[in-house]
Amino acid sequence: MKVKSLAVSTCILWGVFASYALAQMPLIVESPDGAMQVELIVKQGKLTYSVQYQHETFLESSPLGLETSIGDFSSELKFVSDQHQRIQQSYTLNRAKVSQVDYLANQLSARFSNANGDFLDVTFQVSDHDIAFRYGISSSQDATRVTVMHESTGFNLPDAATTFITPQALPMTGWMQTKPSYEEPYTYDAPMEQPSLYGQGYTFPALFKNEDKGWLLISETGVDGHYVGGRLSEGNKQGLYKLQFPQAGENGGIGEVTPFMALPATTPWRTITLGNTLTPIVESTVSYDVVAEKYAPSTEYKMGRATWSWIVWQDKSINYNDQISFIDLAAQLGFEYVLIDNWWDSNIGYENMEKLVAYAASKQVSVLLWYNSNGWWNDAPQTPQDKMNTSVARKQEMAWMQRIGVKGIKVDFFGGDKQLTMQLYEDILTDANDFGLGVTFHGCTLPRGWERMYPNFVTSEAVLASENLVFRQDALDLHAYNATILPFTRNAVAAMDFAPVFLNQRLSRTQEQGSLRTTTDTFELATSVLYLSPIQHFGLTPNNLNEQPKYVLDFLRNVPTVWDETRLIDGYPGQFVVMARRKGTKWYVVAVNGEKKAKTLQIKLPMLANQTITMLSDKEDKGTQQTSKTLPEDGSLTIPLMSEGGLVLYQK
Repeated sequence: MKVKSLAVSTCILWGVFASYALAQMPLIVESPDGAMQVELIVKQGKLTYSVQYQHETFLESSPLGLETSIGDFSSELKFVSDQHQRIQQSYTLNRAKVSQVDYLANQLSARFSNANGDFLDVTFQVSDHDIAFRYGISSSQDATRVTVMHESTGFNLPDAATTFITPQALPMTGWMQTKPSYEEPYTYDAPMEQPSLYGQGYTFPALFKNEDKGWLLISETGVDGHYVGGRLSEGNKQGLYKLQFPQAGENGGIGEVTPFMALPATTPWRTITLGNTLTPIVESTVSYDVVAEKYAPSTEYKMGRATWSWIVWQDKSINYNDQISFIDLAAQLGFEYVLIDNWWDSNIGYENMEKLVAYAASKQVSVLLWYNSNGWWNDAPQTPQDKMNTSVARKQEMAWMQRIGVKGIKVDFFGGDKQLTMQLYEDILTDANDFGLGVTFHGCTLPRGWERMYPNFVTSEAVLASENLVFRQDALDLHAYNATILPFTRNAVAAMDFAPVFLNQRLSRTQEQGSLRTTTDTFELATSVLYLSPIQHFGLTPNNLNEQPKYVLDFLRNVPTVWDETRLIDGYPGQFVVMARRKGTKWYVVAVNGEKKAKTLQIKLPMLANQTITMLSDKEDKGTQQTSKTLPEDGSLTIPLMSEGGLVLYQK
C-alpha cells in the first residue's frame, strides 16, 4: 500500500485566551461542510466536549482527560493555546471497501496545563461525518515516561438514544478460557440503562440510534503496541459511557491493564461517525484516515478467496487426503488459497506439509496455515503451539514457511486487549512481513486501523462468526438476522473474517446430521459481497461442485474480495440490507432479508441506469435462478425477497 499524496494547508490560525475566557467562549471546530460542530470547553478546571449535527445534539457534554503517573490531567486544567488547520490527504488502500480516499477535515489542537505545569494536548479532526480525537502528553519537569492510570474520556448520548452494542465478556471464560474475543451477540434498540450481559460494559464499535435524528458509531483506531485496547463502560439513563481499560484477568492475568509510554506520548484516536442515516457509518473510512503505514511491504500481498475444510468438515478433515480434496476444490473454482487449520502439525506433519504446499502450487493454489498464539494464557490445546508467542520460535517457523512457499498464517486464541497483547499482534505482523507472510487473526481483538498501518495484515475474526452456525442450531436460526446487524457495526470499521457462503443444507460432512440451514442459497451467495474480508474463507465443500448450477459456480469464480467503492443503498439493522460494491468498472449489488417473512423493496441504482445486469434470485425451493434485467433510466428496481432470502445483481 502506498500513500499517493499528503498535503496539509499552511494556513494556521493561532489564538491564546485566558482560561476564564475559554469558559465563556468554547473552542469550536466545524466539519468542512459546516453541518457538524464540536465544542471544547474548560469549566471549573474540567475539560468537556459536545457534538451537534445539523443543529441537533448527538453528544451532550462529555468528559475528557487523563490521570497519569506524572500528574492529573482531568482536573485543575488551564487553557494555554489552540491551533486550527485544514487537513487534506489523498491515499490508497488495497485491502478495504474503497481503494482511493480523499480525506478533508478541520483540525483543532488545544493545549492545557495541569497543576504540575505539565501539558495535555487534545486534538480533534472533524470531517463531514467523522470525528477523531486523541490526547498528547508532555512534561515540563523532564520526565521521560508515563503510565496512564485512567482515562476520563466519555461519550454522553442524548437520554432517549438506544443501543446496538455487544457486551465485553468476562476474562478466562468460554471455551478453554479463551475469552474475551469479541464474539458476543448485539443488543437491539435497547435502552441505555439495560445492563450488559456480563456486567463489564461493551466492546467497540458501538452503534447508537439518536431517536429519529440519526445514528452514531463509536470506536477507536491506531491502537498498537504502545497502548491498550479500550472499551465502553456500562450505560445509564443519562446516556454516559466512559472509556475503560482491559480487565485484570485478561490474557490469563499476564500483564498490566494500564499503558506505559515514553514521553512525549500520544494515545490512540477515538472515533465518532454520525449522520441522519446509516450511510455515513457503512461508508466511513475514519479508521484509516488518521493512521499511517508503519512499514513497507516486503512483497506484494495477494488477496482473494480460500477453501477451508475445517469450517464444515471439522477436525477430522485435517489430514493429507482431505486437504488434497480442498486444494482441488480451490483449483476448480479458481480460488487463490486453501486454509489448513489446527492439528496439521500432528495429523499431516511438517514433511508432508511441504508436499501439500508443492501440490497446491502445481494447481496455482497457495497455502495458509493455522497457528495457536498461545504461550501460557489459556488452555486451548490445538497445535502448532508455542510457535508464535516468542521471537525466536516465530522467526524459525516463518523461515520454514517462506522456504516451502506458504503465503500466510491464521493465528488464534489471544483473549485480551492489554498492551502486552497488542504488542504481540504487532510483533507477529512485523516478523511475518520479513518473511512475506500475510496474517489473519482469530479469537482476537478488533483490528483498529490495521489495514493501513500494517501492509501484511489481512483480516480478523472478532465477531460471532460462522463456526457457531456449525456448532449451534440457535446461531444458525439467527444467521440472517445477524447478517443485517454486522454491516452497520463490526464490519463498518474493519475487515471481518466471518467466513461466509454455505451451500450445504446441513452443516456437516455427510449432511445426515448437523445444524439445518434456513437461509436460501442466494442469501448465502450475497454474503460473499455483503461481508468485507480481503481473503474470504468460504464454507464450500467439494460436493457443491456437482450440486450447484454452473452460473452459481461462475459467480463464485469471479466475485472480488476487495473493492474500489462501497455504497449503502438501503437497510435497517435486523431487517434488511442492500449493499453495492464496485471493482474496476463492474458493480455488485446484494440484498439480504434478515427476517422470517417475505418482503418487497423499492430501490434505486443510478450507477446501473440503462444497464443490463445479471440477476441471481431465489427459487421456491430456496435454490438460485439466473436471469438478466435491464434497468430503466432512473435505475429503479423492485426487489422481492423470500424469508431469509437474498438477491445478487452484477455486471459480467
